[in-house]
Amino acid sequence: MTGPEIVTLGCRLNIADSEAIRQQLGSRDDLVVINSCAVTGEAVRQTRQAIRRAHRRRPDARIVVTGCAAQTDPAMFAAMPEVALVLGNGEKADFAGHLPLVSSEPQAAETNGFDAEKVRVADIMTVRDHAPQLLAAFADRVRAFITVQNGCDHRCTFCIIPYGRGPSRSVPAGAVVDQVRRLVDEGVQEVVLTGVDVTSYGPDLPGKQTLGHLVDRVLKGAPALPRLRLSSLDGVEIDERLFDLIVGEPRLMPHVHLSLQAGDDMILKRMKRRHDRAQAVDLVERFHARRPDIAIGADIIAGFPTEDEAMFENGLALVRECRIVHGHIFPYSPRAGTPAARMPQVDPSRIKARAARLREACAEQRATWLSSLVGTRQAVLVETSGHAGHAENFAPVRFSAPQPAGEIVSVRIAGVEDGALIAQERAHV
Repeated sequence: MTGPEIVTLGCRLNIADSEAIRQQLGSRDDLVVINSCAVTGEAVRQTRQAIRRAHRRRPDARIVVTGCAAQTDPAMFAAMPEVALVLGNGEKADFAGHLPLVSSEPQAAETNGFDAEKVRVADIMTVRDHAPQLLAAFADRVRAFITVQNGCDHRCTFCIIPYGRGPSRSVPAGAVVDQVRRLVDEGVQEVVLTGVDVTSYGPDLPGKQTLGHLVDRVLKGAPALPRLRLSSLDGVEIDERLFDLIVGEPRLMPHVHLSLQAGDDMILKRMKRRHDRAQAVDLVERFHARRPDIAIGADIIAGFPTEDEAMFENGLALVRECRIVHGHIFPYSPRAGTPAARMPQVDPSRIKARAARLREACAEQRATWLSSLVGTRQAVLVETSGHAGHAENFAPVRFSAPQPAGEIVSVRIAGVEDGALIAQERAHV
C-alpha cells in the first residue's frame, strides 16, 4: 500500500473531502480514515460497521474517524476501542496537522466511556469563512467533483446535516474557474459542481452571487471543458438564469437531480420544505418543455412521521408525474435533536414496505426510459475501465469491446441489459 486507506460513506461532498485528505497524507500507509455520513441512522450504523471491518482487516493500523457522524456524535466513536482519533469536519482542512495526536498503539478492549484526548471536534456552527478548500475528487480520472459550497442555513425538520457541516459558505467563482481549467489541462472531461446545498451558493460572497452566475462563469471561463454537471438542486432556489442554462446550454448535461423529499403538501410542510407539490411538478414540466431529453433524479423520503396511506400515495404518484428515472429513496429514520424525531412515528415495517414500493415505481420509470433510448445515438464518456461509461443524461452504457478511456464517443444504443444501455457501434464526438 502506497498511501492511506480511505473509506468514504455518503455524498459527493464527502468524496471530494476524501480526495483532499488523501492529498494531505501523501504516502503515509499506517492509517485508515473513515469519512462518515450522518444523513440517516442507517448511515451511522454503516460507519460503525466500516470501523470494525477495518480493524479486523488491518489490526495494526490507526483508525481515524471524520465526517458528519464524527461531527455530530464524536463521543460515540471515541468510545470505540478500534478508533485512535476523531476529527470534526472543521478539522479536515488541516487533517495532517492533527496526526501527531494519533495513539501509537491501538486499544484492544471495550471502554465504558470515551477518551476525550481522542476527540478534536470544534463547534462547526461558528465557521464563517468560505469553504476552506477547493477540492477535486476524481472518479476514474475522467470525471471530477469540485466542492463550491459547504454547510446549510435551512432547517428541514428531519435533517441533522446542518449540525455536521455548519452554516452555508461559498467558494469564490474565480477560484472555481481556475480549478476547472487545471482539471481540463489534466485531461478531465467532466466536472460536477457539488456542495451540501449547492443552490444556495453565493449570497455570502461580494455582489450576492448565485449558482447561475457561477455556472455561467465556469462555462465561459473554461471553454475547453466538454461536460459540466450539478449535484442535487433545491428547486425553489433555481433562478431564471440557472434554469435557462440548464435547458439551453449543451455543455451543461441534461440531467437534474432534485431535492423533492416528498409528494404530499402536508408532509412537505411538516418537513419545513420551501416548495409544495404543484411547484415541483411545474418545474419538471418546464424542464421537459424546454429540453425534452432531460433526465430527472430525485431524493424521496419514505415513512416521514405522521405519513398516512393517502399521503404516501401522493408521493408514489409524484414519481410518475415527475418522470423520475434516477431515484434515491431513503427510509426515514429519526435523528436525535431534530424536530421530526419528536413527531408521531410511522411503524418501521410500514416504512420499509413504502420504501420498497417507491423503489419499484422508480425502477419501472427507469426501465421505460432506458427502453425508449434503444435505437438512439448517445454521446458517452468512457470511464477508466474502457468497458462502460455514462451518456449525457447519466444513463449507464456498456461497450461490447473496450474503448479508449477518457474519450467521448458517439454510439448507437442496441438494447438494454441489467439496467444498462448496450452500445452497438462508436465514433468520436
